[in-house]
Amino acid sequence: MTSAAPFSGFCRDCLKELAAPGRRCLACGSPRLLSHAELYRLTLAHIDCDAFYASVEKRDNPELADKPVIIGGGKRGVVSTACYIARIHGVRSAMPMFKALEACPEAVVIKPNMEKYSRVGREVRAMMLELTPLVQPLSIDEAFLDLNGTERLHHDPPARTLARFARRVEQEVGITVSVGLSYCKFLAKVASDLQKPRGFSVIGQAEATDFLKERPVTLIWGVGKAFAATLDRDGIRTIGQLQTMEEADLMRRYGSMGQRLYRLSRGQDERSVEIDGEAKSVSSETTFNDDLSRPDELVPHLRHLSEQVALRLRKSELAGQTVVLKLKTADFKLRTRNRRLESPTRLADRIFRVGLQLLEKEVDGTKYRLIGIGVSDLTAPDFADPPDLVDPLGTRRAAAEEAINKLRDKFGKTSVETGYTFGQRRRDQ
Repeated sequence: MTSAAPFSGFCRDCLKELAAPGRRCLACGSPRLLSHAELYRLTLAHIDCDAFYASVEKRDNPELADKPVIIGGGKRGVVSTACYIARIHGVRSAMPMFKALEACPEAVVIKPNMEKYSRVGREVRAMMLELTPLVQPLSIDEAFLDLNGTERLHHDPPARTLARFARRVEQEVGITVSVGLSYCKFLAKVASDLQKPRGFSVIGQAEATDFLKERPVTLIWGVGKAFAATLDRDGIRTIGQLQTMEEADLMRRYGSMGQRLYRLSRGQDERSVEIDGEAKSVSSETTFNDDLSRPDELVPHLRHLSEQVALRLRKSELAGQTVVLKLKTADFKLRTRNRRLESPTRLADRIFRVGLQLLEKEVDGTKYRLIGIGVSDLTAPDFADPPDLVDPLGTRRAAAEEAINKLRDKFGKTSVETGYTFGQRRRDQ
């Protein structure tokens, strides 16, 4: 989006300043020009990696470059993400895999490799932290950044610093990002979605109200399908309609959500970038190709997932004190069970044994399509897994697990198997 004079702009490819509006850069010929009246005054950004999982896979396998790629589980699973070629065919995140393949039968389906994606995500995150210490991660592939006060450090205004960052990620990491730049978090997030992939969009304060006027109410954070249906029944479908309503009236109708509707519809968002947004839980789950109900079918999956959770805890230098079991029935009903431990843990054996106790109460003939295990109440690992005086075998199992971890770190994850997972890991691959 552009605004009237005074004119400010530059080429996103060569970073040359633009003397006047145009269709291409006079220095390098690129059409990727960025200009806006508030361009050099805005400091709050949202950065989102483009089709992150799929982009990483295409980077690692150039033969996939021009092919539709879907990252997800088997026939019974769902789409984690899809590349933009697959999206043209109608494939969307969270879509059941069988529907995705109906829409795009020629798609290449790849099972998620979370360890690899986490590694790439950390690489991009480290680059963000070189721009500013005020980085608030939202997920593995997106974050808010506040670059206020960084102009002296980078010898450039935030807009140019962000463009240089996007170019660096593309060159050094091999994936692309989209940038949204604004004066508040709400509109920075909206802006980053406007021109994907490789986008860089700006929403200034002067244009915010007009920009939002014709947009659907679902653009507002917190307005999901259910609440959108409520607003629709009340005749409210666009943000512009909210802009004509009084705050007291909206709060009387919708409580605290009414206040959010009033403020965000006018581009009012005073939330700051928080740097303490660490993960609240670590978990892993799998969707089965066929519904499972017997213990001998479910337990190997539970053990395998417990090992994945323990691995992630070790790599993140975390421990958790509450074990959470997740089950989804064949008719899509969700069951969650949890148990708080006396001390934090990051041991697969301990997570698995507590999960097994929780699972035993749920094995009643019910058929399940999904199982997951995780830990919450995360903490540093300093006081995790103290010696167990009541269960000496537990201490021995902990020592054995540590030895297995060292072997796996050296020779690979499948170099040592437990009796629970022997063969199961290979069937899952």
